[in-house]
Amino acid sequence: MTQMLLGLRPVFAILISMIASGVILVTGQRISANAREAITMTAAVLKAVCVYSMVPAALVGNTFDVTLFEIVDGVGLSFRVDGLGMVFACVASGLWIFTSIYSIGYMRGHGEKNQTGYFSAFAMCLSGAIGICFAANLLTFFIFYEILTVATYPLVVHYRDEKGKRSGRKYLLYTLASGQLFFAGIIYVYVKCGTMDFTAGGFVTGMTEKEAAFAFFLMILGGAVKAGVMPLHSWLPVAMVAPTPVSALLHAVAVVKAGAFCVIRIVCYTFGPELCRACGATDVLAWFAAATILLSSLIAIRKDNLKARLAFSTVGQLSYIVLGVCILTPASVSGAIYHIVAHAFMKITLFMCAGAIFVTTHKSEISQMRGIGRRMPLTMAAFTAASLGIAGLPFMVGFVSKLSIIQGAAQAGQPLLIATLVASALLALTYLLPVCYIAFSGRNIDPDFAGYTGSLRGEASKPMLIPLLFTAGVSILLGICPDLGAHLLTFAQQASSAVFEGGIL
Repeated sequence: MTQMLLGLRPVFAILISMIASGVILVTGQRISANAREAITMTAAVLKAVCVYSMVPAALVGNTFDVTLFEIVDGVGLSFRVDGLGMVFACVASGLWIFTSIYSIGYMRGHGEKNQTGYFSAFAMCLSGAIGICFAANLLTFFIFYEILTVATYPLVVHYRDEKGKRSGRKYLLYTLASGQLFFAGIIYVYVKCGTMDFTAGGFVTGMTEKEAAFAFFLMILGGAVKAGVMPLHSWLPVAMVAPTPVSALLHAVAVVKAGAFCVIRIVCYTFGPELCRACGATDVLAWFAAATILLSSLIAIRKDNLKARLAFSTVGQLSYIVLGVCILTPASVSGAIYHIVAHAFMKITLFMCAGAIFVTTHKSEISQMRGIGRRMPLTMAAFTAASLGIAGLPFMVGFVSKLSIIQGAAQAGQPLLIATLVASALLALTYLLPVCYIAFSGRNIDPDFAGYTGSLRGEASKPMLIPLLFTAGVSILLGICPDLGAHLLTFAQQASSAVFEGGIL
């Protein structure tokens, strides 16, 4: 009995936050804010414990396979824990704890309304994300992919104003429309291949190159939209009307990461490297990703609003994952997978800092933040550390993932892609370091910050400050010891090896 329950941990990891979401929504205003927050935190901790308890077994190659019921002939609602899924699941479940703590501080500090819907939808998003991580086949993946889409909508329109509603409609138009094309591609693959089960190295056989390219095009749109690949990215910047914790969720924990994860599953576990090379589909996607990296960086430089600048940074940084996968070498794929980890910790730090600044000082424009480092030295130190990581400087986690992608590009003989990645690092310094310079500048200090001399009394509340300091610290620690903790670098390397060697991870 105990062994059977242990084998169901992938399902429990999904259900924990789903149940919490339902309890929060049903009880609504009948419970206190403290009780609602206690439910959120309890679910976050239990989900992380459930996910991380599977790490030792997954590291040695053991898998957890669970099929709840059959949906269509030969295809069930099935879950499977593999190395790739563990990378995303560990990041999402671990960061949910700190995002929840931060959310509590933000919601209280900003006096936000609609908190019942907020915390309920937030929990459901994490159920969708973990379901995506552990989906064993395309149909299960699609179900949770759409759950994540629908659950995110109330968060985007949280303020219920016209701007939020307009942004929400655009978000749904992009994600649901691409989702239907994704589903059409899934059906096409099933009809041609008779299976939907993910396999390291791909399972699609019996297709001509033209048929494979057509199916790939239909399916990849589902991932490219959520990953913000240009020109399918415009929903992402407008979604920044949502509260800052939602922006952190969108950019670091769940939605855009789910899009990048979808690209990995399609390229490496559905079509496979050989078929992708033969039909040329990944070559086209690689150049779209490279263009996205450069163009989004150039746009970010021009944005004065801090969240808008960070949003376009995300558009470019997520395309690192897409590009790494499409280069189709072991080093580039392992780097792309590990960039899920690197980008998550760095970008969530940046957005948490932006939220802390807004709640504490009501400043949202970079030009208004001259001298803010005097009032919020710890917050801006964390922002600076994460900015250096985004640029890929040594001893930061971003350096580890980006170096691996560059090594993969060198293996593939792609000097133009290497030049793109190097140029992107320089551009990242161009649009992020000026924020740090302005913050710590001693010239033309904003009058609101002139009276501060480094005292911590100007920092955000502890529920907001502690999470951002933690994630900034992890960004540094993983840059020095990339395999620290849950051995996510090992998982990334194992998953990449399995894809190119036909393994089981």
